[in-house]
Amino acid sequence: MSIISLLTDFSLKDNFVGVMKGVILKINPEAKIVDICHQVKPQGLLEAALLLKSSFRYFPSGTAHLVVVDPQVGSKRKKILVKTKNYFFIAPDNGVLSPALKEEPAIEIIEITNEKYFLKPLSNTFHGRDIFAPVAAHVSKGEHVEEFGRRIESFQVLELPKVKITSQSLVGEVIYIDHFGNLVSNIDAKTFKNFTKNKIFKVFIKDKIINHLSHSYAEGLTSKPLALIDSFNYLEIALRDGSVSDYLAVDKGEKVVINRI
Repeated sequence: MSIISLLTDFSLKDNFVGVMKGVILKINPEAKIVDICHQVKPQGLLEAALLLKSSFRYFPSGTAHLVVVDPQVGSKRKKILVKTKNYFFIAPDNGVLSPALKEEPAIEIIEITNEKYFLKPLSNTFHGRDIFAPVAAHVSKGEHVEEFGRRIESFQVLELPKVKITSQSLVGEVIYIDHFGNLVSNIDAKTFKNFTKNKIFKVFIKDKIINHLSHSYAEGLTSKPLALIDSFNYLEIALRDGSVSDYLAVDKGEKVVINRI
């Protein structure tokens, strides 16, 4: 396969994404490049990690997933290439891969050190162009991972916010806000169902109370937030035909509390 996915915080305002694609295609003109997202909040490691975790498995086996959200670009942080049963992952070693790799375990972890694959001269501020894009392009051509550097045993781990469970309460928080203003919590469907156990419950967010789960956005009212399990299996708070983030004036980190009645 010569599919490469791209996930960055570069936005589309500047030329960074286009230049990375040009580098890839110059090395492998047969590469198929798929944009996952380039609107990650600048330096938004958690946001990028969540988007990767919820996206990677929908790609064909052999895809190289390239993530460039790199607050420490130019520093001594490692650059890694990870081979799993089905995919390759290329990114700075800052934890951004760890939620995905928890579900798709690493078979080999390579610290990228072989400068043969780097563009020259090497910029200290654009490793996406000079290191990560060339490596992804060569991986997509079938280059063995051992050629890119030395094997290492571990990578940085980025811990997702944990839910807190008591006898009567499940406490999570908003960890992502999508383009529509929907609030994605860190409460996954399995945790939610195990806690509620088909009993009566209430969902509290800010000063609003939601008494049941909806099956779709269309079930809601335009003036009342609803709760549902979203397409990536997380509890989500939404507002029909509107942005619940704006309506409630909340941001990431807002508490989401579920009480059993």
